Amino acid sequence: MQFLLAFVVAAPLLGAVAALLPAPPGLKGKSPEQAVLRHGVTVTGVILAAAIALTVGFDHDAPSRFQATTDISWIQALNVRIHLGIDGISLPLLLMTALLFFLCALYSYFKLPAGPSAKAFVALLLVLESGTLATFAVLDLLLFFLAFEMVLIPMYFLIARWGGARRQAAAWKFILYTLLGSVVMLLGLLLIGLNSGTFDMVALASDNGRELSHTTQVLAVLAIGIGLAVKTPMWPLHSWLPDAHTAAPTVGSVLLAGVMLKMGTYGFVRILLPATPDGMATFAPYLGAFAAVGIVYGSLACLALARKGNKGDLKRLIAYSSVGHMGFVLLGIASMTPTGVNGALFANIAHGLITGLLFFLVGALKDRYGTADLDTLAGVTGAALYGRAPRFGAFLAFAAVASLGLPGLAGFWGEMLALFGAFDPAEGLSRPAFLTYMSVGAFGTLLTAAYLLIVVRRVCMGDPKAARESGTAPVVLADIQRYEYAAWTPLVALTVLAGLWPAVLLGLTDPAVQKLLAGGNS
Repeated sequence: MQFLLAFVVAAPLLGAVAALLPAPPGLKGKSPEQAVLRHGVTVTGVILAAAIALTVGFDHDAPSRFQATTDISWIQALNVRIHLGIDGISLPLLLMTALLFFLCALYSYFKLPAGPSAKAFVALLLVLESGTLATFAVLDLLLFFLAFEMVLIPMYFLIARWGGARRQAAAWKFILYTLLGSVVMLLGLLLIGLNSGTFDMVALASDNGRELSHTTQVLAVLAIGIGLAVKTPMWPLHSWLPDAHTAAPTVGSVLLAGVMLKMGTYGFVRILLPATPDGMATFAPYLGAFAAVGIVYGSLACLALARKGNKGDLKRLIAYSSVGHMGFVLLGIASMTPTGVNGALFANIAHGLITGLLFFLVGALKDRYGTADLDTLAGVTGAALYGRAPRFGAFLAFAAVASLGLPGLAGFWGEMLALFGAFDPAEGLSRPAFLTYMSVGAFGTLLTAAYLLIVVRRVCMGDPKAARESGTAPVVLADIQRYEYAAWTPLVALTVLAGLWPAVLLGLTDPAVQKLLAGGNS
């Protein structure tokens, strides 16, 4: 188990180096490009297999205990250690990350985005995977920061070199926002480590902030929270996200929504809740307020984009929907209750599966039509997806109803538990304020259902009247290909499984959350 976790974190880096080397003569296949893409599928597949082996070997009777741990002194002068480990909070995120990277590598093997080099693409993808997996596995504050920052440069180049229109501006906006947030976050991490005498996240969780004054905790939560909120992204620090998603290649959007946004909310749960509880209690009402506003703001932005005649981009709409969905995650965390935090963690996984599927579908739709403009998609296709590509339409309708939180699918449980957490927040928090946030969030679920049903009606059913008025023949559309089935079906299956059997995930997270909120005591 110890070796497996270290392998999962380090293997993508070794794979990235190997991707840049010439392929052995017997493995080149039809072309060097095909060989390096096959290499990407192989490496991510091996990492997924190792992550599954970790899950099977994990002691599910003790999910609150860190397992598969490695603890080696690294920088003795600063007491920084290479400390790895997983518990019931990090294991689902680690497994989902490995799965999404494998599916993206598989999809790219058949549909490589236009760009300068397949070798560079695969290498960047593997470096990105190593950084995201390390973020969920490290148990040292400085290592967490290094892993957190490691993902920025690969994602910048994936957007800037393999993206679509306005990719340079979107990539610069992404890197500037996240780097500035990270600088502030580093100050907060140093403040905690230097004042407590340790950067070890397990020791800090066990101490539960007793070594830190209230002022230190407040300053640390403010600094670290800003950096995490940018990555989440929390309203009003979200403005980089729609541009990045709109310009990114399909797999870039999938990984940005499915994995990278989870790094911010994971930091709130893993670092701030256990290490600075008094500081979090001070800022929790404000975090809840920003979360509630983000839920409604994201939904209203999506409604505006979905309206006929507004030339709304479907990728941009899904990006704004992420702002709303991550608002539920932040609201659950702000409640500081086991119910709310479990809901936040469940919503994290549900959002990764469902929004990852949505970006796969929208990217494939854009490849087929050459545009993601909603008016064009609804107008020129006549009977649209249900008539032209019924299986594609069924997948898109499924992803939409899963995203709006239909009971029986994964999206329902996280949002419901987050709202329940806000209904009865932790002791010391203002219940009237959180009841208001809960009401606003519940209203946001109605707005979410409204814009997603509008999207389904327009894209899947089309606008025959507009098609007749345009005088153009209906566009012939290819239905789902075999490689698309292979990349999308696991996400559909897991969305249904998590919706029908939520105890699988909650059985892992709840004991770990109970221990985390109790200051490291089971």
